[in-house]
Amino acid sequence: MLLEKEYFDIWMRRLMEVLERIEQTQKPSKKPEYPVLQNGEKLYDNFDLCQMLHVSKRTLQRYRTQYGLPYQMLNQKVFYKESDVLRFIHEKMGNLQRGFNEDE
Repeated sequence: MLLEKEYFDIWMRRLMEVLERIEQTQKPSKKPEYPVLQNGEKLYDNFDLCQMLHVSKRTLQRYRTQYGLPYQMLNQKVFYKESDVLRFIHEKMGNLQRGFNEDE
């Protein structure tokens, strides 16, 4: 069945109107909400931290066991306090930078 251009244009316009209405009624996408401690500090889980640091879950486990990344277990799930993660990164990156400077 061949459609005439006018018929096609009418149906496309209707379709676009419906899609625009649907889009307007949808709630805007929310940023991920992290659990927050009573003092306002954020807690990150393995998935969040893996994405932020661009590492695997196994690497996070190595950071915990070999390098002392602080963590908390809540309901059999691992969480990291934001301040602990920032301190860990600062300390470990500082050691790494000092190691490069000594090589020169």
